[in-house]
Amino acid sequence: MGAAESRNRSVLIVDDEKDMCDLVVDFLGREGYEVDAANSGAEALDRFKNHEYDVVITDLRMREMDGMQVLKEVKSLRPDVPVLMITAFGSIDRAIEAMKAGAFYFVTKPFKMRQIEALVAKAVEQRILVQENRRLRKEVRGLYDSEKIVGHSKAMVEIFRLVDLVADSSSNILILGGSGTGKEVIARSIHFESQRASGPFVPVNCSAIPEGLLESEMFGHARGAFTGAYQARRGLFVEASGGTLFLDEIGDMGLALQAKLLRVLQDRMVRPVGSNKSSPVDARLIAATHKDLKAAVKDGSFREDLYYRLSVIPIHIPPLRDRMEDIPLLVDHFLRKYAATSGSSLRRVTSRAMDALQNRPWEGNVRELENIIERLVVLTAGETIDLEDLPNPGTPVSGTGLPGSDEFLTLSELQRNYVMQVLDHADGNKEKAARILGINRRTLYRMQERWSRS
Repeated sequence: MGAAESRNRSVLIVDDEKDMCDLVVDFLGREGYEVDAANSGAEALDRFKNHEYDVVITDLRMREMDGMQVLKEVKSLRPDVPVLMITAFGSIDRAIEAMKAGAFYFVTKPFKMRQIEALVAKAVEQRILVQENRRLRKEVRGLYDSEKIVGHSKAMVEIFRLVDLVADSSSNILILGGSGTGKEVIARSIHFESQRASGPFVPVNCSAIPEGLLESEMFGHARGAFTGAYQARRGLFVEASGGTLFLDEIGDMGLALQAKLLRVLQDRMVRPVGSNKSSPVDARLIAATHKDLKAAVKDGSFREDLYYRLSVIPIHIPPLRDRMEDIPLLVDHFLRKYAATSGSSLRRVTSRAMDALQNRPWEGNVRELENIIERLVVLTAGETIDLEDLPNPGTPVSGTGLPGSDEFLTLSELQRNYVMQVLDHADGNKEKAARILGINRRTLYRMQERWSRS
């Protein structure tokens, strides 16, 4: 690290030998660091509590408070600050003790100043990485919090309990529920409450990817494995290493791919398409579906052995119509969410509007409710949402765009709205929706891919 890169990075030197302190202060100061010195452990801790230091360098053997005490106090106050230990009385036992207490490095006198500077540079780099990881975790946690589970009904309280119980388990989980009930929200909650929270959460919708591509997406492929495979690709199982792989709508997966997935779950090894080498995987699997998998097992469209492998811990999410008491909480949550994202003021829902919301059929479940609240936040002129502002039950959430309507949509928007309504009607079943629309399933896939990019 050069002077320009190290500028504004601060170091605290702790040594009861003033000459040693001055020597290190002068050298690191010339390298561009901001350096303070303390001639006792007590003085060092006073400075540390009132200043933000990136690195602490402390002598081990000092009068009154020794370096081990300084180290422990620093780590209790700010665990992310690296501490270098220096002593003329080095021993393996003391070094091990210092490392166990959290020391970044243990240096024995006599040492070269360039050695100290190199260690300080490494310590600063480590602290920068720790701070960046913390920032990213906060961002991810913020995204998770905006999609958190909301509810106080008996059914949701039971789901909260299950999430707490299974989060740190390594067992496979199967989430069952209708379209729009929040299966991915539950999966994310389990991930972020688990010891894998710092790892990736990798979702894949098994019904949105053509069968021929899904195997490559999940397991990866070798270079030249098929036409267009110009380079090797890691699959999602590998991408999710150290974290969670969420397979949504697994009930739509074909039998051939089911067999390969079962093999991965049994062996914890994955073999890319076109390769003869397998590699270990360390990803926790959570699957979800709107289908009745027991019925699918009976009719032969889903493997029985895979079903039992996946459903070690089943979680059933009730439809919104079975937990109407949660609607006021959900409405408040979505009002706050979309007020924040749109930069608008927080809306208030009148009691008669809330009564109407609690008495709707909610065939689209929580997703339908969220869409309506988002629309109301954008389109309601005042700060109060009343009964007259609500779309009639059965009315498309984004408007019809037909003559006589308050708003007109483009032909593309009309097509998208209608396709999404048909998909909701078909409970997310792409084959059924394509049949109703009079198009083939690949055309439907291409539509969804185009909309996801727009």
